[in-house]
Amino acid sequence: MDKYMKRSFTKLRTALAILIACCLTTDMYAQTAVAADSVATDTVAQLVSGVNTVWMLLAAMLVFFMQPGFALVEAGFTRTKNTANILMKNFVDFMFGSLLYWLVGFGIMFGLGDFFGTPHLMSLLFDSNGLPDPASLPTEGFLVFQTVFCATSATIVSGAMAERTKFSMYLVYTIFISVLIYPVSGHWTWGGGWLMNGEAGSFMTETFGTTFHDFAGSTIVHSVGGWIALVGAAILGPRIGKYGKDGRSKAIPGHNLTIAALGVFILWFG
Repeated sequence: MDKYMKRSFTKLRTALAILIACCLTTDMYAQTAVAADSVATDTVAQLVSGVNTVWMLLAAMLVFFMQPGFALVEAGFTRTKNTANILMKNFVDFMFGSLLYWLVGFGIMFGLGDFFGTPHLMSLLFDSNGLPDPASLPTEGFLVFQTVFCATSATIVSGAMAERTKFSMYLVYTIFISVLIYPVSGHWTWGGGWLMNGEAGSFMTETFGTTFHDFAGSTIVHSVGGWIALVGAAILGPRIGKYGKDGRSKAIPGHNLTIAALGVFILWFG
């Protein structure tokens, strides 16, 4: 009897040992699988963020490439004596406009508020209804993307007011469009302002039944720059010598159609 009991206990111990080993192996495998899934999820998120960032910066480079396009078009269609002036205005647009937009305009455009946000003085850490998720798109890269759009909006005006604007007054205009006009109009749409308010009872919902939709900056960038250019040209009037005493217009040909045509192709590409 003792012999059979010993054999039974031996078999039982062996079975328990096998069972414990299986449980430990299963638990370790489950932990390993969970860790592998977590690593895979993090890897995919990082990959998506990297692809989004590269794509956004590539688009920003194309928009920035429009700056030399505007410079060539405007310089080519103006007279030789005004070439240095118009080229310097295009440089100033981006140099001063970028710093001012980062300092004040970015916060006004993407800060909280219905009509305008709050300046955050170069800080990128603030609450917003319009900024993308930093996990999928870094705010620093998004700032670069918006900065080149702000510079484009400002540059549109320089051609409409070419050859009849003081350089100092053009600096004043650049300041206003970089810190106030473009950021406020951009806040109404891309910044989550009143034109994008889709809540029940909001102005857009009650009036149109939907929110405003911009197509590739056609309103926020190009239309804003175009309307400012129209107002500036209307205030300044025609260039001296454009009309004779009899009221007939006179041609004032540009000094270099080759670089003007090159600028047009660059703008098409951008």
